[in-house]
Amino acid sequence: MNVFRAVKKAVSLLRQAPPAMNNDRVLECVEACLSYRELFMDTAREHGSPLYVVSEGRLRANARRFVEVFTRRFGMVRVFYAMKSNSMPEIIRILVAEGLGLEVSSGRELEQALAAGASRILFSGPGKTDQELEAAIANSDRVTVLIDSAGELHRLNRLTIKHMCPIRAGVRITTDSGGLWRKFGVPLNMLAVFLETARQTPFIKLEGLQFHTSWNLSPVAHTDFIRRLGGVLKDIPQELIANLAFLDIGGGFWPEDGEWLRCPGTAHGRLKNILDPSGPDTRSRFCLESSRIEMFADEISRAVHAHLSMFLKGTVYIEPGRWLCHDAMHILLNVLDVKDRRLVITDAGTNAVGWERFEHDYFPVINLSSPGVEEHSCLVLGSLCTPHDLWGYSFHGRAIESGDILLIPNQGAYTYSLRQEFIKPLPKAVVVRSDLNL
Repeated sequence: MNVFRAVKKAVSLLRQAPPAMNNDRVLECVEACLSYRELFMDTAREHGSPLYVVSEGRLRANARRFVEVFTRRFGMVRVFYAMKSNSMPEIIRILVAEGLGLEVSSGRELEQALAAGASRILFSGPGKTDQELEAAIANSDRVTVLIDSAGELHRLNRLTIKHMCPIRAGVRITTDSGGLWRKFGVPLNMLAVFLETARQTPFIKLEGLQFHTSWNLSPVAHTDFIRRLGGVLKDIPQELIANLAFLDIGGGFWPEDGEWLRCPGTAHGRLKNILDPSGPDTRSRFCLESSRIEMFADEISRAVHAHLSMFLKGTVYIEPGRWLCHDAMHILLNVLDVKDRRLVITDAGTNAVGWERFEHDYFPVINLSSPGVEEHSCLVLGSLCTPHDLWGYSFHGRAIESGDILLIPNQGAYTYSLRQEFIKPLPKAVVVRSDLNL
């Protein structure tokens, strides 16, 4: 890219700031959290801190709503919780008890799913080892393998012949043929060849098609790919798709409160911080709006009926993860050290969430010990030996002192699974039965 084009693009980015966060929404979230203050405080007094606090009631309510919404549109639906979004054993057991299947992407996750008593398991993901495929074959009464490539089909065929054991399978289809996402699945233009090859295997029962799009604030990515898939299937010989019993539309549904971001979490903000010599913007907050799950279900069902109903007559599979667990887990911290009124150190580091999340994503830090909705500038930092150990640039409350209990709400998705043993111990997990509707 030449200098002129680069400057033109930079100017365009600077002019296209994402939507600013409505502060009323932040205050509503803080007030909702404070309505459960006594429950959180009692939990911290009983179990200490730091803590992962799981709301069993919220998790069950999310699961029931999701299943009901998609069942109403499609009739025949099977929902599989994507374990990678939060692999906490307690969360998995609750969702299995709600009747959900589990979607796994490794042998370790498969072991966990089997131990949780899941009766329906999808084994997805690229690069499955022979050992992982053999574990799936050994549990073929419960496992459906979503085959990721022609090479994986060949290896699964060899192993099923070796063990003389049939197994149910589907094929993952690539949704983006460019960039890093092309690591997943079989390209659309190779689907017919794949289906013809699979038909010749003696023990692989290829029963469905799967695709996945991610980070979806709206149904557009789903509906666009469904339209593309329908265009390809009309040119595939009928005998290759006649026995397909399921369509797996993946997951990637963003939670309904939208994506809350700090300045570095947006392209506009990153460029602004680079160009501004006065220092990084730590105050600006943005919100990318997300569709309600009913809109996802409406638009996706319309697309399936318009483009795929003539090819696929079976069950729709869905693999939500983030949407189910995002608001079902929260983190409690204890203030260890008040260095001054604008800098405090807590007893948990961001190894509890696995990455420097709060430099990019925004969530309010709420002082439960000194409750209030007013916001005060203050660096709320963890106790790891790194300057990137940040929880927030402010807190909500009247004041902040050593021993205060702080709440970081809505930390259920892609935190527990990414946590890491680094310097400090990890939080304990506590399940409360209440529906903490934050």
